[in-house]
Amino acid sequence: MMMNRRWFWITPAFVAVVGLSPGAASAADKSKVDRATKQVESGAKQIGQGQVGSGFKEMFTGIGHTIVEGAKFSGENIKEFFSDKKER
Repeated sequence: MMMNRRWFWITPAFVAVVGLSPGAASAADKSKVDRATKQVESGAKQIGQGQVGSGFKEMFTGIGHTIVEGAKFSGENIKEFFSDKKER
């Protein structure tokens, strides 16, 4: 019974980690994204060990940081794209 519930939480956590990995690969300031990704992984591991409350908190905090860093990177790329077009 306990094992079934554990897998119920591990699967979405794993999907979240895998889903965020491609966004982290192209980030300009990769160190910030790497820290956020490690925070997501750490939270997922805690959930797998049965520490659901603290694991979810850490995992979703990491997801939030990853989204913020990804948005910053996208904004920088868009700005660079349009500034390159003006120079030509």
